[in-house]
Amino acid sequence: MPSTDPKSRADDLIGWLLDRGLEGAEQSEILEGYCLRLVDAGVPLMRFHAAQSAYHPTYGGTGFNWYRDEGGSVENYEHREELPDQWVSSPLYAMLQSGAKELRERLKDQNEPSRFPFLNELHQKGATDYFASGLVLQKVEPENRIALDQMPEGVLMSWTTDHAEGFDDIHLDLIRYALPHLGLALKSASNRKMAQDLLRVYLGRDAGRRVLSGEIRRGSLQQIDAVIWNFDLEGFTGLAERLPGSDIIAMLNDYLAVAVEVVQGCGGNILKFMGDGLMAMFDVGEIDEDARAALAAVGVLQTRMAELNAERAAAGLPVANFTLALHSGEILYGNIGAESRLDFTVIGPAVNQAARIAGMHRSLDRRILISDDVARAAQPCEQDLISVGRYMLRGVPEPKELFTIYAPTA
Repeated sequence: MPSTDPKSRADDLIGWLLDRGLEGAEQSEILEGYCLRLVDAGVPLMRFHAAQSAYHPTYGGTGFNWYRDEGGSVENYEHREELPDQWVSSPLYAMLQSGAKELRERLKDQNEPSRFPFLNELHQKGATDYFASGLVLQKVEPENRIALDQMPEGVLMSWTTDHAEGFDDIHLDLIRYALPHLGLALKSASNRKMAQDLLRVYLGRDAGRRVLSGEIRRGSLQQIDAVIWNFDLEGFTGLAERLPGSDIIAMLNDYLAVAVEVVQGCGGNILKFMGDGLMAMFDVGEIDEDARAALAAVGVLQTRMAELNAERAAAGLPVANFTLALHSGEILYGNIGAESRLDFTVIGPAVNQAARIAGMHRSLDRRILISDDVARAAQPCEQDLISVGRYMLRGVPEPKELFTIYAPTA
């Protein structure tokens, strides 16, 4: 007969959780395996749910749902000004409001409907017992009650069974005994995911990956050949002087979101935002591949910017055009700065020349300028590149021929 001691029945589950936490397993892997091993330990689990806080600019939490016959699925909870009705009417929200550490509701042979609509739905599907608990994954002083508008890092969980007699004490003791170990494994997964997300958002996909993999020493630089892409909004300074600050921020976010989506969608990496513009690089392979990818992104950008301007104009919002300068060459890519403040960025003559080319937009009356280095490397290319002349650029000893993309008038 299996042991009724919850500790002995939990040993394998706890060992597995600790191993996954040390290995840095993802949240979904940990929770999927946890549910399966909980069943193997004798818990008649029908459904499991976990809602864990997250640090991300788009969503504030992640949810994991597991059903015995369906397996697990993950969803993200987006930031909202108002709380969804489904959440406010849930037993987990009620547990937070009351400050209770646990909540249990037996659903079998229930004469009156539950005050929680979701539990009535579970009961209709055959559920007989519901148990919920939570863990705070950071230090909170015991005398400080958790405020719903300032939630600490943590995870809320619920377990549902359709066993005829519901959960017994042995089942709940097993769940409670393994719970801190599950929390540690989830905290490990959350910290890793948070680092990946924030580094990717603030440094860019490639730089974030490099930093997380250990490229963090000052002066650690890599020499690469790439195409530099300098994007700026045209006439933005004048608009900023006339429009309210909130409108300017919303406008800037609209245009930069399009530019970022185009660059990343065509294989490029955002290096940094500079006021109303950004600098990106294309390092997808050999320099000819970089040049073709960067020029392909120009065409996509033209289409997307025209669509955005049409949408904004239809909504009565101000619109803006853009300028773009492309140059290629050797760059130094890595950590530059002070011991206490580093920047993962690029430097080198190619970066400086891209900035010089960007300064030629107004005098040449061309919104898109491409250096002869990019034009040569991209051949043969789909774009019709037209020379706009040879010019001396400040700090460059030899004249540079500049090109633009021919676009026939409709």
